[in-house]
Amino acid sequence: MALLPVSEAVSRIVSGICPRPAEPVPLNLSPGRRLAEPLAALRSQPPFPASAMDGYAVRSADAVSGAELKVIGMAAAGHGFRGSPGAGECVRIFTGAPVPEGADAVLIQEDATVLPGDRIRVGEALPAGRNVRAAGLDFRQGDVLLEAGRTMGMREVALAAALGHGTVPVRTRPRVAILATGDELVSPGEIPGPDQIIASNAVGIAAFVAAAGGEAIDLGIAADTRSSLAGVFARTRELSPDVLVTLGGASVGDHDLVQEALKAAGMELDFWKIAMRPGKPLMFGRLGETRVLGLPGNPVSSLVCAVLFLGPLLSALLGEPPRDRTEAAILGADMGENDQRQDYVRATLTESPDSLPIVTPYPRQDSSMLATLARSDCLVIRPPFAPPASAGTLCRILRLP
Repeated sequence: MALLPVSEAVSRIVSGICPRPAEPVPLNLSPGRRLAEPLAALRSQPPFPASAMDGYAVRSADAVSGAELKVIGMAAAGHGFRGSPGAGECVRIFTGAPVPEGADAVLIQEDATVLPGDRIRVGEALPAGRNVRAAGLDFRQGDVLLEAGRTMGMREVALAAALGHGTVPVRTRPRVAILATGDELVSPGEIPGPDQIIASNAVGIAAFVAAAGGEAIDLGIAADTRSSLAGVFARTRELSPDVLVTLGGASVGDHDLVQEALKAAGMELDFWKIAMRPGKPLMFGRLGETRVLGLPGNPVSSLVCAVLFLGPLLSALLGEPPRDRTEAAILGADMGENDQRQDYVRATLTESPDSLPIVTPYPRQDSSMLATLARSDCLVIRPPFAPPASAGTLCRILRLP
């Protein structure tokens, strides 16, 4: 049976997704969340003509070189001057203060000579508008400046505050239940037995889920027995997460019981095995309303599949439209021809100011070598049956999160 192409696997995984509902959250709790609706400005910024410098608010018609002006008051940020300067008058002003009505320019203090009797002498003449930030210079009331789907970070939070929002509508976090399987696994921090290894995949996937805006639910480690798996999957149905991720146990070995146990629990299998390396034994199905991703047990295969398949699924749940995340790069080393599977090759990336980035694949690509993945910047994408490629030729890459 022909293996499923990667692009078709992604399409089937995200097909029919309904984005998570919106919920309002306080602005200080919004970092890392996805906006569910666009945000428009509730006020203009600045809301009034404001001084861009420390100096004197003047009428430009009076501010000719050598003119003497009388200082009739002071304006500071948060404490405006309520009067209006007349002919031959000015107001001492500081950065951020409202420019008084009647004034149309700010003479910087370095260009003013202070005279006795609350007077100044103008140095260089200045035109109307000089050193004044016009009302609405940054944005105007009603301007939409943050679009739906935007991830709230430092810049977004600051802008939302300036727009006048104390709370923002964000998507509720997709709930992702994560189950590691295998008698050989122990939790991080525990001492493995002579035939055991540390379960690194689950915590890595949980970190990926959190960074993508989801909520990870740790289901622990299930033993390689039907009863252990049946108990976990019964509990999963009660939890009703958006996604169930299983790690390992989905191949064809005597101890690979995950697919069998999921079917017994009611999973409808959509596909199993895809045309990619690493990650061929990927499984996808539905357990009630929960989408099930069965990732391979090898560490690199598991994490690469999370990037390629779990990532788009989480994005769809968060209301983000699909987009091509690949980009062009230049090979820094020769690569051999490819077979029928699409390869995702771990590589380092060297940015170049004069050209596309240079990508150099690691010589060893064993799917158990997690340290190589941690040192990698990206994955070089080699299509099925790609011919040999020489250093200096173009390629497509996917940057790692």
